[in-house]
Amino acid sequence: MGTHTVVNQPPPRVDLDEYAANVPLQEAVERHDAGWAASDLGEVGRHVGTAAFQADAERANVREPQLRGFDRWGNRVDEVDYDESYHRIIRSAVAAGAHTAAWAEPRPGANVARAATFMLFAQVEPGHACPISMSHAAVPALAANPALAEAWVPRLLSREYDGRLEAGKTSALFGMAMTEKQGGSDVRANTTQAIAAGDGRWLLTGHKWFCSAPMSDGFLVLAQTAGGLSCFVVPRVLEDGTRNVFLIQRLKDKLGNRSNASSEVEFDRTVGYLLGEEGRGVHTILEMVNRTRLDCILGSAAGMRQAVAEATWHARHRSAFGARLVDQPAMTAVLADLALESEAATAVALRLARAHDADAPDTDVAFRRLATAVTKYWVCKRGPGHAYEALECLGGNGYTEAFPLARRYREQPVMAIWEGSGNVIVLDVLRALGREPASREAFDGELSAARGTHAAYDAHHDRLRAALATGDESSARPLVAALAVALQASLLLRHAPAAVADAFVAARLGPDRGSLYGELPPGLDTAAIVARA
Repeated sequence: MGTHTVVNQPPPRVDLDEYAANVPLQEAVERHDAGWAASDLGEVGRHVGTAAFQADAERANVREPQLRGFDRWGNRVDEVDYDESYHRIIRSAVAAGAHTAAWAEPRPGANVARAATFMLFAQVEPGHACPISMSHAAVPALAANPALAEAWVPRLLSREYDGRLEAGKTSALFGMAMTEKQGGSDVRANTTQAIAAGDGRWLLTGHKWFCSAPMSDGFLVLAQTAGGLSCFVVPRVLEDGTRNVFLIQRLKDKLGNRSNASSEVEFDRTVGYLLGEEGRGVHTILEMVNRTRLDCILGSAAGMRQAVAEATWHARHRSAFGARLVDQPAMTAVLADLALESEAATAVALRLARAHDADAPDTDVAFRRLATAVTKYWVCKRGPGHAYEALECLGGNGYTEAFPLARRYREQPVMAIWEGSGNVIVLDVLRALGREPASREAFDGELSAARGTHAAYDAHHDRLRAALATGDESSARPLVAALAVALQASLLLRHAPAAVADAFVAARLGPDRGSLYGELPPGLDTAAIVARA
């Protein structure tokens, strides 16, 4: 393996200042009316950058969760035992409001601040982000049933964390179970059945192929009724303190993080409560899906930030062939390109978060419908390649599990798969373009706001408008990619320093754009970009 000639030997972890001093993130938070959160975010950044937190992240992914199906007397308990490090991570994230702070304090910029908090935690340990994200996304879905909302939402808004499965808890986390073996993304093919018990409860029977975070307190579940596919709230513990039937058949041996348990479960007359109208299950759960799609973008952007932090820190502290790696032009170009990708992802992620705020204008509601799907496709697909290039900057060290980028590389693909893989998303974009003209107009308005600042950008926007007139399923992927980079370029041209904005447009839209990271056009201020990162 071709590794760098080592002249000095830095410690294996990035120091805490590297995580706390995230300039693009801080600027974006303040720009989107969430400047009130800057001091809190600084504290979160310092916390996740400590050696203790990073050690917990490593330990939680080495001491994997264990399924405990039975107690010592042979009774089914269906519990997952986590290392205490995992509980400490979730406890910190909940205390900081990474889950539901935007719902608990719905002021201007609340979703931006919550998104930034989520990203700071997720950039160090992504596994815990699954129940944190689903708890955030469950809140608007629960509004479909006022009684269920009254029972669950106050617990979801709590800043306390209690990992036990017990009745009477004042806090809660939520999960979701939609996917089945025969259906996959086609949830309408689900075969899980729900039968009304006659007392307001429903009894569910079926097999769920993926159920993440099985130790959560409640789950949104899709099941078939006489009226069609419907949505249900399934608690793990019933009101009388007994365990609901929730048969964890196995934990998935998955590619990415090891800290969070992903499971396969069966229901056998499992108690659930109808959420929304019977037969309208997809509509009911759609808001949760849209919110978790946004969190996929946040998670990918968080991973990119970790990758940039690790790669740039390493390059500043390693020397080869008589000079620091960061000062060698070939490496500077790679680091600058990685930083451009990270900043563009951060900018669009927080712009989308702002569009979800309660005080967002109506045009933002239309904008986020299309922009969330477009960005979910692009940013999440860019994540694995970005992680790999950053990993390579560390040479052989990056290829080992002693450094965090190997884990990040394994983690990034899930963001593109979860809540709709690539083709599902691009088909959703085509539906929005064809059926929701207000969304299309709002998106174009966002792009038009940057016109006149860069000739290459204007030319790309013109080509894009022409392509939208003839786009179909066969050309959907390049069309969505073109929409995504246009949105990122528009945001950077309006809000980022000139060195960053000009470089992004030249590298992503210009005639000299390359295929791989580090293939930048000549004349860019790469040193300034790396210094900012």
